[in-house]
Amino acid sequence: MTHDLIVIGTGPGGYVCAIRAAQLGLKVAVIEKRATHGGTCLNVGCIPSKALLHATELLAETQHSFAKMGLTADTKVDFRQMMKFKQEAIDGNTKGIDFLFKKNKVDVIRGAATIVGAGKVKVGETIHEAKSIVIATGSESANLGGVTIDEKQIVTSTGALALEKIPATMTVIGAGVIGLELGSVYARLGSKVTVIEYLDRILPGMDGEVAKNFQRLLERQGLIFKLSSKVMGAKTSAIGVSLNVAPAAGGAAEDISSDVVLVAVGRVPNTEGLGCEAVGIAKDARGRIEVNDHYKTSVNEIYAIGDVIKGPMLAHKAEDEGIAVAELLAGQAGHVNYDVIPGVVYTTPEVSSVGKTEEELKQAGVNYKSGKFLFLANGRAKANQTTDGFVKILADAKTDRVLGCHIIGPQAGELIHEVAVLMEFGGSAEDLARTCHAHPTLSEAVKEAAMAIGGRAIHS
Repeated sequence: MTHDLIVIGTGPGGYVCAIRAAQLGLKVAVIEKRATHGGTCLNVGCIPSKALLHATELLAETQHSFAKMGLTADTKVDFRQMMKFKQEAIDGNTKGIDFLFKKNKVDVIRGAATIVGAGKVKVGETIHEAKSIVIATGSESANLGGVTIDEKQIVTSTGALALEKIPATMTVIGAGVIGLELGSVYARLGSKVTVIEYLDRILPGMDGEVAKNFQRLLERQGLIFKLSSKVMGAKTSAIGVSLNVAPAAGGAAEDISSDVVLVAVGRVPNTEGLGCEAVGIAKDARGRIEVNDHYKTSVNEIYAIGDVIKGPMLAHKAEDEGIAVAELLAGQAGHVNYDVIPGVVYTTPEVSSVGKTEEELKQAGVNYKSGKFLFLANGRAKANQTTDGFVKILADAKTDRVLGCHIIGPQAGELIHEVAVLMEFGGSAEDLARTCHAHPTLSEAVKEAAMAIGGRAIHS
C-alpha cells in the first residue's frame, strides 16, 4: 500500500479531511476529477455566489442608501467585469488548496475514481491502494421532472453563476437557500424575479416566524412569490422559457414566461460511477451512503462524509466530519455535535439559525421560553440604516439552557456564532445576558434577546 488514506473528492469535506489526516502523521492522497480543487462550494457554489451577493449588495446600497447619508454615486453595472471579479474569488480560494496540499505533503491524483474493493481505488488504468478510503464526493443539483436543464436558458446554480448577460426576467423554481440567494443577485441587477415554491412557505425547515418576515422583506425588494404551486413542464424557444404552473393542491394551470429559469429544488448525493454497488456499499432510500457513528460504511475501512451521507448539505458540516474521521483514523476521538450546526442564507438581510426552531420544540412537547429583540431598537443598526429583522433566542423554561437561535438582520451569519459557542458548552440564556457586549454593536441585539427571555430587555 502506498498510502494510509485516500480521500475521493477535494471539496470542503475532502480537502479538510486530507489535511487533518496529514497533520496527524498519515500518508495521504486525494483524488479529484475537476481541474481545480474545492468541489462545488469553491468552484460553482458558496464562493462565487457570495462574490456576486457582495457585489450586488454594494450596488443596492449605492442605489437606495447613499442619498440619505449625503453620498452620491453614479454606479453602472459592468456584468463582464463582475463575472471576472467572481472568477478571481474562485481562483484565489482554489489555488490556496493547492498550496495547503503541498505544505502538508498530500499527494494529488487527477481523474475520476472508482472503488474496486476494500483499500483499492482505480483512476484510469491505475489502481491505488491505501489502508482506508474516505468518500467525499459531495452533491449535485437535483432535477425536476418535465424540466430539461441546458445550463443556458434552464439552469442550475452552476449555470446561474455563469450567465453571459443579465436576464430581463428570471423564474426561480424552489424557495430554498440557493434559489433565494441567486434570485436576490439578479433582482438587484434589474431582473424581474418570480419564485415558484411547491410548499406554502419559503425556506422549508427554518423558523416559521423568520421565514414569514423574510418573505415580506424580499417582496419589498421586488421578488414575486407563487407559493403552493407546482411546475408541470417547460418549453424553450428562441425568446425564452415558458413554464406550465398549477396549484399544488390541483386546479387550473397557467403559463409563466421568462428569459431564464433557475431550477433550485435541492441537491442529491454525487455517487455515480464510484462503484458503490459493485463493492457492496449500502445506501438509503434517498441514495445517501449509510454510515455508522464513526462514518464507516458497510465495507471495511471505507468511510463517507459530507453531502453523500445524511444531514444538512452544508460545507461546514462536511468540514467538521472530515476532521472527525481523520482524527478517528489516527486513533483520536473525533466527534461532530449535530445539534449545533449553524445555517445561513447570505441575502440582504441575512438569515441565520442554530439549534431547534419553535415548530420543532412544540412538536417535541418541550416547555420553552422565547426572547426576541428587534434591530429597530439597536443603536448600531439605526446608525447603519439596517434595522430590518430581529434576534430570537429559545431556551428551556426549566433549566434556561439555550436550545436555538434564529436571526434575520444585518450580519446574521456572523452574529449566530456566539450563540453556537454558548450552546456547544451547554450555556444558558442567563449566561449570555450577563456577558458584557461592546457598544455600539449589532451583537448587543443578541444579548438583549437573551435578556428578553427573563423579561428584562432594556431597549424594547
